[in-house]
Amino acid sequence: MQIKRRALVALGTSALALGNSRTDAASQSPVQQALASFAALPATTGGLVSVVQGNSRWEVDHDADSHLFMGSAVKTFILAEVLRQCESGRLSEDQPILIDDRVRSLVSPVFADLSGHAPLRIVLEAMISHSDNTATDAALGACGVAPVRALIAQANLRQTEIPISTRQFFSYLAGAPYGTDLGWAGMEALRKGKDFGKTRVPLNGRETMASTAREMVAWYEKALSGAFFSKPETTTEYKRILSMGDAIPLVVPAGIAAYAKGGSIDWEDFHCFALAGQMILDGTPASFCFAINWTGPADGVAPMFDAYRQAVAGVLEAARKAFT
Repeated sequence: MQIKRRALVALGTSALALGNSRTDAASQSPVQQALASFAALPATTGGLVSVVQGNSRWEVDHDADSHLFMGSAVKTFILAEVLRQCESGRLSEDQPILIDDRVRSLVSPVFADLSGHAPLRIVLEAMISHSDNTATDAALGACGVAPVRALIAQANLRQTEIPISTRQFFSYLAGAPYGTDLGWAGMEALRKGKDFGKTRVPLNGRETMASTAREMVAWYEKALSGAFFSKPETTTEYKRILSMGDAIPLVVPAGIAAYAKGGSIDWEDFHCFALAGQMILDGTPASFCFAINWTGPADGVAPMFDAYRQAVAGVLEAARKAFT
């Protein structure tokens, strides 16, 4: 998905470190070896795989505390807060959400050319399954960015950042002052190559989508256990929508239940792939996050993605063999 020379898309990955478990050195080794292949990618990498069994934790990691651009992987926090407001009665998944140029954003494979109303449930599904940015901004408009950031703070995720909206994020990257929304007309101009000042990098410390592998794994371990929801059915709905993530079949072993959201970006010479989530191995949750950031020419993105996908799939397959 290209915005001329820039784009925001989606995908992601994970990593590991060692604790108490039923796994011995022989069964750990293939996972560590697979993670080494991920760590060897020619990029800044951060990854973690964590398996919790009762009071024991088994994990393998590579630079899991590196602060990296995660792209659309952070949409999992927006989904959670919207569902929390649905269970409190402030919102309803059945309520109609307006889709038009007031919320339209770049990279929206579902709502790009549509105007009208869609049930909030469909908006959330579009945000996760197709990483639709118009859906994301519509969901943020419904729940508010401040409550999402409050939820991130409640989860003690100190290095996790989300933008005010994807449209303000794009506006900021294109050189507009912080807090400026260039509107849909501005997005169309940006897509045609117009800048609105000195352009900025996606990992900029102000209007960004960033976290660490460790914080993303910590989030999924708690969120998927229901720690941030009041009702079991809300956790079930959170899992249902996350199970629609289109990155899952690319890297998760066949036949394994998984819940995940990925992200990626190509902005000028900055690129990212990221994926965070959890897969279930014989009833045991294995949470993961894999992220890479790098700079380079556009013709290197496709081969890097292929190498990234293979490396992540290799780690998750090794974890599957170790724990099933």
